[in-house]
Amino acid sequence: MKKQSTILLIAPITILLVVVLILPLLAVLLPTVFEGGAVTLSRYIAFFQDPYYIKIFVRTLRIALVCTLVCMILGIPTAYFISRVSKKWRGILMSVALFPMLTNSVIRAFAWINILGKNGIVNQILSALHLVDQPLSMLYTEFSVLVGTIYLFLPLMIITLVGVMENIDNDMMEAAESLGASRLLSFFKVILPMSIPGIITGAVLVFTGAMTAYTTPQLLGGPKNMLLSTLIYQRAMTLNDWTGASVVALVMIVTTLIVMKGLNAIAGRLDKRGEN
Repeated sequence: MKKQSTILLIAPITILLVVVLILPLLAVLLPTVFEGGAVTLSRYIAFFQDPYYIKIFVRTLRIALVCTLVCMILGIPTAYFISRVSKKWRGILMSVALFPMLTNSVIRAFAWINILGKNGIVNQILSALHLVDQPLSMLYTEFSVLVGTIYLFLPLMIITLVGVMENIDNDMMEAAESLGASRLLSFFKVILPMSIPGIITGAVLVFTGAMTAYTTPQLLGGPKNMLLSTLIYQRAMTLNDWTGASVVALVMIVTTLIVMKGLNAIAGRLDKRGEN
């Protein structure tokens, strides 16, 4: 009876996912592996043999990995600080951290255009300080895409880690310090290992978002710094090559799953090492 109730409870969402997600995804992806009634991987082989596509693939992977690493470096100390303040200030700081997510991604991208453009705030400050003779070309570069992507997904890393770190008792830090460890060493020996599940979860969220983001790369990168997401749009909407766009989409999905599996494997090894 209990099993039947469980099936009835999960049946609606299962049917919904199959109808609106799995079936459309299969309808898009199956033509990429079938040609003339036979299974073929020629389209994927051609993708990885094309230097132009390889360049875009490597650029996308590099930006996603660097974005994830920077978000970890910035998010871990920020989340630790927020998790250790009083509940009143914690709520305020969490609101500040989440504020960028309340703004549309297009507006955020245009804000960075005003900041990084040749007549933007950064160049105006550098010129006023006489640090540059002419405006720097920071916009429509890989750097601008990376900055915009980090700004976009850093809040995800912070809120994920705060939820983990606020459950770590301060007594553990005090015990480590009483045994002679400095506060910094205590952080690396106590807080950081216990935060590994949250770090991995945050890294997966950030990497997945950075790998598939479209608006920020489109507005800040331009056509010269195309990523897989903007390549999909070009193939489908500009060239009307939906099969080619599906090939790129599947490459993106598989790459994301492989990296996620790798992160989970790293987390498993770190947990086993911590237990030992």
